[in-house]
Amino acid sequence: APSPGPCASPGGGVWRLNGMDKAHQIKQIGYSNMLFEAILFDCDGVLVDSEHITNRALHTMLNASGWAISEAECLQIFIGKTVRSETARIERETGQPLTDAWMAAFYALRDQGLHAHLQAIPGAVAAVQQCHALLGGKIAVASGADKAKVLMQLDKVGLLPLFDPHIFSGHDLPRTKPFPDVYLAAAASLQRDPRRCLVIEDALPGLQAGLAAGATVWGYCPWEGGHTTPEALLAAGAQRVLRDMAELPGLLRH
Repeated sequence: APSPGPCASPGGGVWRLNGMDKAHQIKQIGYSNMLFEAILFDCDGVLVDSEHITNRALHTMLNASGWAISEAECLQIFIGKTVRSETARIERETGQPLTDAWMAAFYALRDQGLHAHLQAIPGAVAAVQQCHALLGGKIAVASGADKAKVLMQLDKVGLLPLFDPHIFSGHDLPRTKPFPDVYLAAAASLQRDPRRCLVIEDALPGLQAGLAAGATVWGYCPWEGGHTTPEALLAAGAQRVLRDMAELPGLLRH
């Protein structure tokens, strides 16, 4: 007897009645309801609450080198950027070259603080777990930070197994944020068109990178302790702004 053909599922996908197990049926239905095929997460300030820890270390190093800068000014200048991207300014303000030894000392001080105090962004771990399940593992990290730091942070908060091996650093690419390279690399690793990807970002350089890659960008700006505003993220091109990472999974379906 001929096998029965496919029939439409309640979710709008195709439910093939022959030769497909129930998990695959459910998976097919789930995918048909998704607004995006993959999610590309920034790391610092989106998954881990690291930015103020890193900024304190940088502020300490810059002051010790002769640049009398406040913590607030330091955060404003360097948020979402690599330290080396501001080499000319650092050398002008300190009167000293930005050497590999200086960077190594900064990394050591920064990592000491991260090991002692790093925590996940509230709601981020559960949100990532749910996104991983909803999208069949099609999630990645695309960070402007050095990869050793990114891996250490994800491991410390228990997120590394959910993202590995789809973890990318702008340090390893020709250009870092605000250029799109790191998001293009992340989308390619998931074999997804960046135009079908969602980027989650908290900083303007990263938001610009996501848009330049062709992705949809949603901003993240917590109710307290944020370094920007929802208005600034929206004005820069974010389609929407999350105030709580726990909101994310519930916004992914049509």
